[in-house]
Amino acid sequence: MNVPFVDLKAQYLSIKQPMDAAIADVIANTAFIGGKRVADFEAAFASYVGMPHCVSVANGTEAIEIALWAFGIGEGDEVIVPANSFIASSEAVTATGATVVFADSDPTTYTLNPEEFRQKITSRTKAVLPVHLYGHPADMDPILAIAHEHGVAVLEDASQAHGARYKGQMVGSIGNAATFSFYPGKNLGAYGDAGGIVFRDADIADRARLFANHGSRKKYIHEIEGRNSRLDGVQAAVLSVKLPHLDGWNAARRNHAKLYNELLAGIEGVTTPTTADWGEHVFHLYVIRTAERDDLIEFLSERGISTGIHYPISLPMTAAYAHFNHGIDDFPVANGQMRQLLSLPMYAELTEEMVRYVAVAIREWAAIEVAEN
Repeated sequence: MNVPFVDLKAQYLSIKQPMDAAIADVIANTAFIGGKRVADFEAAFASYVGMPHCVSVANGTEAIEIALWAFGIGEGDEVIVPANSFIASSEAVTATGATVVFADSDPTTYTLNPEEFRQKITSRTKAVLPVHLYGHPADMDPILAIAHEHGVAVLEDASQAHGARYKGQMVGSIGNAATFSFYPGKNLGAYGDAGGIVFRDADIADRARLFANHGSRKKYIHEIEGRNSRLDGVQAAVLSVKLPHLDGWNAARRNHAKLYNELLAGIEGVTTPTTADWGEHVFHLYVIRTAERDDLIEFLSERGISTGIHYPISLPMTAAYAHFNHGIDDFPVANGQMRQLLSLPMYAELTEEMVRYVAVAIREWAAIEVAEN
């Protein structure tokens, strides 16, 4: 049996008729940039998240950068980012002229450790980007309390957590603003690059929209220098078709994760994901830990099972940030886990047979490891 890491074609086939019709409508009306499709998606997504304003942009990385810019963050400022995340979380900070400051992870949820965040605050700290990593919410209450104490803006990076909840509240509706990636493989994914920002404050949302459209509210009238970062009509149509299915797809992911957890329970040397009692995980990724990760990857590959690594190197230890001169011991949790984390196949269209096949293979591998040692 072959089990792909993700299967976007299976998802497309499940919604083929309305999807084809929506895309054809955009083409027939030549509504390629802006227009009703984009406005309708922004309104629907803002309502879904529970925030009053949504500004759609070209991709998730620019969503973070534009949100930071809208809050007035730039040169001389510092923004705190988790050590364990995709580089978009940090490179967007640098793109504004601000300085990224890394903080270590929580050992069980892999998200930002609130106390590590507190320790990294300085007089120059202007924002924190708690990442709802792998689909699990960050622990927002202490993060909000610390941020409020120090006058720090909280911009949620929810790019992997569409539809997740923290103590019953939708992620993205907790901080001052939140950014989303709609990259094709996300729980809510477009058919190309796409992103969005949700805001609590209308004036800040307006600044972001102005900046993302060449600094212009009216064609050829430019109030400021901005940038071209707009959601196109086709992607808005795709996302609008998918949005009503998101909660059902997330429920399917949780069911797959529950079955994985049951079938992988008790395997020596394998740690399955933990969901905090205050969180509702949407399992963008199902991430296990094992010290013999590379051996397991090879074993599974030989049996037609695709896996992923998210992420092989912590952000502070990547070459892009060598100028900070961080050492392994500066982020013991994140760096201690980087060689152990392994993402198993996870998407709504997985079958029970596929999940069982993966779990049986892991049990076979574990039994061989025990026998050899």
